[in-house]
Amino acid sequence: MRDFWQILVKFFTSLRLTVVLLALGIVLVFVATLAQTDMGVWGVQQGYFHTFFAFPKWHGTPVFILPGGYLVGGLLLINLISAHLYRFRLTWKKIGIQLAHAGVILLLVGELLSGLWQEDYQMSIDTGQTKNFAESYRKHELAIADVSDPQFDAVVAIPEQLLTRPGNLDTQGKLPFRVVVKGYWPNADIHGPMMAPGLIPGASLANRDLGATLSLTPVATTTQDNTRNSPAASVELVGPDGGTLGTWLVSPTLDLFAGRPQTFDFGGRTWALSLRVARAYYDFSLTLRKFSHDLYPGTDIPKNYSSLVQLKSAGGLADRDVLIYMNTPLRHEGLTFYQASFANNDQTTILQVVRNPSWTLPYVSCLLVAGGLLVQFGMSLLGFVSRRKSAAP
Repeated sequence: MRDFWQILVKFFTSLRLTVVLLALGIVLVFVATLAQTDMGVWGVQQGYFHTFFAFPKWHGTPVFILPGGYLVGGLLLINLISAHLYRFRLTWKKIGIQLAHAGVILLLVGELLSGLWQEDYQMSIDTGQTKNFAESYRKHELAIADVSDPQFDAVVAIPEQLLTRPGNLDTQGKLPFRVVVKGYWPNADIHGPMMAPGLIPGASLANRDLGATLSLTPVATTTQDNTRNSPAASVELVGPDGGTLGTWLVSPTLDLFAGRPQTFDFGGRTWALSLRVARAYYDFSLTLRKFSHDLYPGTDIPKNYSSLVQLKSAGGLADRDVLIYMNTPLRHEGLTFYQASFANNDQTTILQVVRNPSWTLPYVSCLLVAGGLLVQFGMSLLGFVSRRKSAAP
């Protein structure tokens, strides 16, 4: 056991391990950069960095295995902490090195926490419009809403990952009927009432509303930045007595085609059924008062684009007008609103909404590294100058 412990300590405190991990990190970044052309930023982030093993592909086929970001970063973090505790001693002469190492450790921890906790959404607001929710770019949800009250919708949202398994969904008693998943496709094209190889006729997927008259084609999922997946699901609703209320085909494409969610009546109330982009609701709202898009004279190059929004908080204490523009976001209740884009002939602003509880860690780590290096080199410089002065006579 003692020999095993010594081998373990020697391995994790080895400078050779540091060099190998840094080299693997360089290779991983290089290969991921090449893969970004086909996979997009989000796909590369999930497939290369937020994983323990990466599988680079050639024409869709994995060709070799690389250690992923979690594995390289985790081993590098263990190596750095182990070497720091094993070799270094806390003395004033080495305080700068201690601070620099602490900054690097904090940087690695901050990246890990960002990968685990960060959530990204988008909020599109038309001029004069008020919104209290943002929409995900990648995630979807099955929304079943009681729309009987014209002033208020009671919505039960079921995450997309629960639709991947056929069978009953647990709605925790919030609906007067059961929801049964008959089929799910992570990306699909919706067609008119036609028959062709590869098409699934809507009659075999639904018997209510538009879905019964359309067809579906499963297609490969995408991770490109400028494209979205459009999932589809076949969902049956079962009443309390066990009788079926019908089977619906739900898809964001279908809702866009119809211009409305599919609706039905049950229990004296009107219900809406849709598979939509996942939403995150907030207890405050933003109203777009004015969007500005300035160009450099004589060109189409953006000089500035900004959104003047009115923040309305729940209690009214934080109500104010805020100007959001490039590199100057709005931070409120743990969320950061960045000016991301615009649309609709400059009548619609698109804000990127980020929730990242560890967003301050990279700034603190950079300050620690910079401060540690300045302290260490400053102390070395003072010592050198002092020795030169004493040797001058």
